[in-house]
Amino acid sequence: MARLVVLSEGFTGLSHELKAEKVSVGRVEDNTFQIAEGSISSHHCEILKQGEDYLIRDLNSTNGTFIDGEQITEAVLKPGHLLRLGQVEVRLETGAGGAAAAKKPLEKTMVLPQGVKMQDLDSGARRSVDTATGFAKKTNKANRIFIVIGIILGVVIAAALIAAYIQMR
Repeated sequence: MARLVVLSEGFTGLSHELKAEKVSVGRVEDNTFQIAEGSISSHHCEILKQGEDYLIRDLNSTNGTFIDGEQITEAVLKPGHLLRLGQVEVRLETGAGGAAAAKKPLEKTMVLPQGVKMQDLDSGARRSVDTATGFAKKTNKANRIFIVIGIILGVVIAAALIAAYIQMR
């Protein structure tokens, strides 16, 4: 009988026999196979038995479904394939060769790519960044004009005060 075996640390030993024609996998309790981990969607994927094959279908999960490092929306899952759901690694094992495959040492959990991609950086507007604050510097002509007018008014007021002081003497 085929079964899904969780390999990731903290879930070692967790497995599920694929007895039903359709198995839902996800974080919440109403799934056939529940894996309570934050990177797994509430209803992450489903596995359908089709003859001797197992078809896996991603259910629009947030962090994706991967077979041997390649993201899939639907694919055939073969015994020994490494399945990654979010940050949790699972392997499909059958009765034959399952024990030998289980002795494979755990690999490190892959960190999900997040944030801005390198190609997105090239398409954005170019701005100089203040390395001390991390914010883009604004160049605003209105601010420069305001400062120049302020300086001129300051000089005029200072000159008027000096002229008034001289006349009073």
